[in-house]
Amino acid sequence: MVSATAFLAATTLLAKALGTAALGEPLHPLQVSFGRFLFAWMAIVTVLAVLRPRLTRPDYRMHLARTLCGWGGVTLMFAAAAMIPLSDATAISFLNPVFAMLLAIPLLGERVGPWRWLAAFVALAGAMILVRPGSGAVEAGALLALGAALVLGLELIFMKRLSGREGPLQILIVNNSIGLAIAATAASFVWQAPSAAQWAALGALGLVMAAAQGFFINAMARAEASFVTPFSYLTLVFAALYDAVLFGVSPSMLSVLGALVIIAGAALLAWREAVNRRRSAR
Repeated sequence: MVSATAFLAATTLLAKALGTAALGEPLHPLQVSFGRFLFAWMAIVTVLAVLRPRLTRPDYRMHLARTLCGWGGVTLMFAAAAMIPLSDATAISFLNPVFAMLLAIPLLGERVGPWRWLAAFVALAGAMILVRPGSGAVEAGALLALGAALVLGLELIFMKRLSGREGPLQILIVNNSIGLAIAATAASFVWQAPSAAQWAALGALGLVMAAAQGFFINAMARAEASFVTPFSYLTLVFAALYDAVLFGVSPSMLSVLGALVIIAGAALLAWREAVNRRRSAR
C-alpha cells in the first residue's frame, strides 16, 4: 500500500500539470482521465501477453460498478487538482479511507475495533490540519475533491469484494478495458489535440497509474480493507516530497504537522495489527 501511494501521488502531479498551463493549453479533466485509462490499458495488456496468467469468468456487474466509481472518482480528483492547491485537493480526496472503513461494516461485514477507529480518526485529524477549514479551501474545487473521496471510498469496497474472487491481473485488465470505453466516450465531447509534451505526460500518467493499481489490488487482497486503506493517507506525504524535490515548494509548518499526524495514525494501525497477529499465532 505504501508503494501504491507513492505512485498515486505522482499521478496527481501529472494531472495537475495537464490541467493547468504547465504543458500548454490546459486539457479537460475528461481528456486527462482518458489518457490515464488508455496508457494504463496498454501497459496491462503488455504484461498479460508476457505472463499469460490463468483467467476465470469475470463478475462483469461488480467490475462495472467498481469501474464507474473509479472513473468518476479519478475524473473528479483531476478536476479538483486543477482548481485548488495540490495539497488541499489531495488531503480532501483522501478522506476516502474513512468512507471505505465505514462502508466496510455493512457491505463487507468487517468488524472494526477501537484501535482501528482511533487510528483512522488520527489520520483524519491530520488531513483536516492540511485542509485548514476556514482558510478558504471549501470552494468548488474542494467540493469536487470531497465528491472524489466519497466515490473512491465506495470503489474500495467493490475492489475488496473482487480481490477475493479474481486474480490481480484479471481485475486490472477488465477494469481498465471497461474504464477505457467509458473514458473514450466522455472525452469525445471535449477533445482537443494534445501537444507532444502533453502526450508524453498522458503516457506517463497511464503507466504510473497502472503500477499504482497493481500494488493497491495486491494490498487489498492481503488484508482487510479497514486495515490497509488508512495507509493511503501517505499519498499526502509523497505529494509534498515531490513538490519539494521537483518544484522547490517547501511545505508550511501546518503541512508538516498534518503529515506527521497522518503518519502517526498509520503507524498506530500497523502496530496494533502486528500485536493482533502475534496473539493469534500463539
